[in-house]
Amino acid sequence: MAAQWSPNGGALGAPDLTLPVNQVFGANVFSAEVQRQRLPKAAFRGLQATLESGGGLDPDLADSVAVAMREWAMERGATHFTHWFQPLTGSTAEKHDSFYNPTSEGAAIAEFSGKELIQGEPDASSFPTGGIRATFEARGYTAWDPTSPAFILENPNGALLCIPTAFASWTGEALDHKIPLLRSMDALSRAAVRALEVLDVDATRVFTTVGAEQEYFLIDEQYFFERPDLLSTERTLFGAKPPKGHELDDHYFGSIPERVLAYMLE
Repeated sequence: MAAQWSPNGGALGAPDLTLPVNQVFGANVFSAEVQRQRLPKAAFRGLQATLESGGGLDPDLADSVAVAMREWAMERGATHFTHWFQPLTGSTAEKHDSFYNPTSEGAAIAEFSGKELIQGEPDASSFPTGGIRATFEARGYTAWDPTSPAFILENPNGALLCIPTAFASWTGEALDHKIPLLRSMDALSRAAVRALEVLDVDATRVFTTVGAEQEYFLIDEQYFFERPDLLSTERTLFGAKPPKGHELDDHYFGSIPERVLAYMLE
């Protein structure tokens, strides 16, 4: 009954998450469990070994993953795929391609190769570069990041397979926000492995994770636009001191306002 709880007998309850039909979290993600079910055993073990070692991806393995990913996506209504990346514009970008290719007989056949999975070539001249090259040199490439699972994006026009990728220039410069993050994770792993060697701990790689903060703060949209610090930095730079230097607990473990609870349940 806890899943159906709502304050004061109100109508803010959530679906009963003990029922399989309501367990929708991650249903549209090509997760490790989906990969285990879809990929041949050798291909699944090879992909996991590649992720653990951080090495390059074998072309034959990429073909196996592409076939399984396409079949999984098409079963969920996807007819197109995109290399989904984060350029230096502050938003995401996508380059869409179809699974279907025309045949000489006037029909269409669904195809998706490992080459299409691993690499794409959007028009890099449409994105900021920091002045590192001229416009006529603006070739850019997206490269599949297998550490981020692919997912299905549903919208009123249908479903789309989104493949998280990194975005780099043809000379190797980072043109997105993901490559610096991946490089920092790799540098942190190397430093941590060296530290573990001093402690006589045998390790070849250290994985870092990034998750949501354990607490967050809600603010009305009207008040947000009245705060230049929030608008400019998305964080609080000035404000009133808390009552009695945070000695009171009236704002901790109190009753949740109905508006806030509605936001959390949504």
